[in-house]
Amino acid sequence: MNTILILGGTGKTGRRIVRRLRDAGQPVRTASRTGSDTPFDLNDPSTWASALDGVSAAYLVLPNLRPGPEGEQQPSTRFVTEAVAAGVRRLVLLSAGGSGEPHHGSPLIAAEQAVRDSGVDWTVLRPTWFSQNFSESFFLPGILAGALSLPTGEGRTPFIDAEDIAETAASALTEQRHSGRTYQLTGPRALTFGEVADLIGKATGRTVRHIDVDPEVYLEQQIAQGVPADAARQFAALLAATRDDLDAATADGVERALGRAPRSFEDYVTETAATGCWS
Repeated sequence: MNTILILGGTGKTGRRIVRRLRDAGQPVRTASRTGSDTPFDLNDPSTWASALDGVSAAYLVLPNLRPGPEGEQQPSTRFVTEAVAAGVRRLVLLSAGGSGEPHHGSPLIAAEQAVRDSGVDWTVLRPTWFSQNFSESFFLPGILAGALSLPTGEGRTPFIDAEDIAETAASALTEQRHSGRTYQLTGPRALTFGEVADLIGKATGRTVRHIDVDPEVYLEQQIAQGVPADAARQFAALLAATRDDLDAATADGVERALGRAPRSFEDYVTETAATGCWS
């Protein structure tokens, strides 16, 4: 078999990749904790073999990046080793924008290195913040409430559309030309969260504001609301990087991978507003 495995197949990028591959007639298997073709848990190696059976290419979303005991491999690097041993010959890793920069300190660096050292074809995708975070996850409650209270100041981000990530990943999973490439995936221009709020407000006819919050106050608020301290610190650090304009640069990854410009945030807003999800 030449099945393509999509970890996180029900997620923002995964389900979009699955749609593209199935429309092209490719055999696809989704794997996640719930709602997929096969149950998969990165922390439970007993679930790995069934996910990898007959797989020739795999899209890797490796959410559990907490280090284990000293000297022990991270589950992500162990999974890469097992995937290759099971016969996978092409790996596409969803990493994160800035993972190669010293300031980032991302645990995804180890996963990237494992993929590069795997001995098979590999592609690494480093997207910045997803546009869809405003309509499908982190920032949606703030949009619905009319206020994005975040410690991002006037920092800018070139938000990337998840459709562009999915198209790049689907191409990398099926075409040799992407082997050995790392793509920094961004939108065409960087926006502040205030500009984002204005664009969404105008498209929906609602008032949406960005309220800047002191980073330490934001962290305390997240912990008080029940977010685990480690997760709260990690998320606050990502927002602080935005505040400091550390991830504000645009990149040509979408153009290099697909031969076209990335989708604009304005196009994403227009299309998403029409669905009514912000009403």
